Amino acid sequence: MTAPNAAVWPNMGKVRMVDDSDLALVNRTKAGDIEAFSVLVRRHERVVYNLSYRFMRDGTLAEDMAQEAFLKAYRLLSGFRGDCSFSTWLYRVTCSVCLTELNRRKRRGEVELTHAHANEATSEPERATDTPELIRRCVTQLPERYATIMTMYYLDEISYEEIAETMNIPMGTLKTWMHRARHQLRKIVEKETKAHGAE
Repeated sequence: MTAPNAAVWPNMGKVRMVDDSDLALVNRTKAGDIEAFSVLVRRHERVVYNLSYRFMRDGTLAEDMAQEAFLKAYRLLSGFRGDCSFSTWLYRVTCSVCLTELNRRKRRGEVELTHAHANEATSEPERATDTPELIRRCVTQLPERYATIMTMYYLDEISYEEIAETMNIPMGTLKTWMHRARHQLRKIVEKETKAHGAE
């Protein structure tokens, strides 16, 4: 079989040389190629939206948070060094954006622990961290890194190995953080429960 005629497909070699990996797109974006970032957005928008929805539990809010996550990612892109995958880095950015918004809403009294969950936590406090909705409502009071790993493990059902890779921390550190996060969350649940019980 003869090789393709270069005159027929003059750009074939160039097409094959195009690197459309996330890292290549990031580097092109840093160099001023806005369309490259648009490709990254289209490639990761579903994952970012799904993660945002996990936090916000509202489609419109999730869309807003997803958009904000991409805007923040674009602003911070110059600091992305490639130590982890772009998707891992974007995951952390999205978690940060959502947690910041939930904290803001918490301060304004827009995120509350429901009585149904309070009763559940009262009857089985040791299982409080097994309730996804309860975690979502109380996790906003945790330090950001603890809130992130709790969300990843309980809501997104991500394994310890993947969380450690995403957070770029040793497994031992992750286990320590999880232990402390559960301890703090249990205290938060008990505090919220008592507060609603006093009403």
